[in-house]
Amino acid sequence: MGKLQTMLQANKLAQGLLLAAFILVTAGAVYLIDRSVTAFLLMLASLLLLYYTSFTNGMKWSIAVFLLVIVIPFATSGGTSRESYMEVATQCGIYVAMALGLNIVVGFAGLLDMGFIAFFAVGAYTYGIFATGQANNFISGELFPLSGESFWIFILIGGFIAGIFGILLGLPVLRVKGDYLAIVTLGFGEIIRIIFNNLEKPVNITNGAMGLSSIQPPDLFGFQFTFPHQFYFIVIGILLIVIFAVRRLEHSRLGRSWKAVRENEIAAQSMGIPLIRTKLMAFAIGASFSGMMGVVFAAKQTFIDPTSFTLIESITILVMVVLGGMGSVPGVILGASLVTILNLQVLTEFTSWLSQLSQQGILEVPNALSPSKMQRFIFGMILILVAIFRPNGLIAARNRKLPKEAVQDPSPPVSKSEVQPD
Repeated sequence: MGKLQTMLQANKLAQGLLLAAFILVTAGAVYLIDRSVTAFLLMLASLLLLYYTSFTNGMKWSIAVFLLVIVIPFATSGGTSRESYMEVATQCGIYVAMALGLNIVVGFAGLLDMGFIAFFAVGAYTYGIFATGQANNFISGELFPLSGESFWIFILIGGFIAGIFGILLGLPVLRVKGDYLAIVTLGFGEIIRIIFNNLEKPVNITNGAMGLSSIQPPDLFGFQFTFPHQFYFIVIGILLIVIFAVRRLEHSRLGRSWKAVRENEIAAQSMGIPLIRTKLMAFAIGASFSGMMGVVFAAKQTFIDPTSFTLIESITILVMVVLGGMGSVPGVILGASLVTILNLQVLTEFTSWLSQLSQQGILEVPNALSPSKMQRFIFGMILILVAIFRPNGLIAARNRKLPKEAVQDPSPPVSKSEVQPD
């Protein structure tokens, strides 16, 4: 077995053939079998197999884009379950982008943020208020709702407004660390939710607990995006940009500053790293990614209310980061995908299967023990197992390795004969 593994690692052609065969079989199964959870999960697992191949980064990116843009949409279009597949894939993309944003704050900069869902809410309400008639309550002229064509610019506006809120959060907590930082950010998340829940008096801005309905869906040259398989391409486009940006930031001067602050603030400051600016940049950039996806969420759901942005959502996103591996971009992508799929598809389908067995009298499962109601217990057990057997996450963060030539002194050594006495 070891020889076979060594041979595969050295032979890129064999890796490519095995990966192509795996993709072909799983994609064909999804296309031909109606609503096969196992086949769909195996098809998504091809992206994980691609990560472990020895191809160049450029080749991996090309194959991944081909899988996401061509293979997955085509394979899911074969049956009546297309929209349910695409709904899961779209939600995965949304949560992956948010987890990558939180990874900047928690994984790179080492700032424990327990109220990250607040920035998601800010982005959602930024678009929801102006894409409905709600804005007419405080802006005269009956100019609203804006058309769905404004959605594309609101992706940037939502990210910008969320980034401002990230700075507003960062300013008062710059001198707070550890558990105290977690408590402060937790309070910030709850404050934002309560404000949106009560901001209907004296001027009705958010419509309070009733939420905002009939939000305008995106519109591009007269084509309206209303179905999950259409939103899938929007989410994938934004997600690819987010992944590219996070990867570039990770190995940039700013990214190295975040990691230095995470390891030791005093040492980082003594090396000339500005703590205030570095921390604020982490809060702002991480929040902006969440705000952008909040705009997409509001347009996709066409309805938002404060119950969508609770503390448990912040904890879920934090679980994604810890499960995948703090500071690891591929690990966070894997962790967010696993938690989302487990929540939206695996537990739901398993609950439905057990319910059918109960109706047929084969197996009697108490309603209180159904997998969908034991969701938090299952997540907790998974975290405990990961903490024991994979303490650094499913895919641990790795430092970038430089070739020897890049770190060696290029100047030739000076011989003793060349040294002139004073």
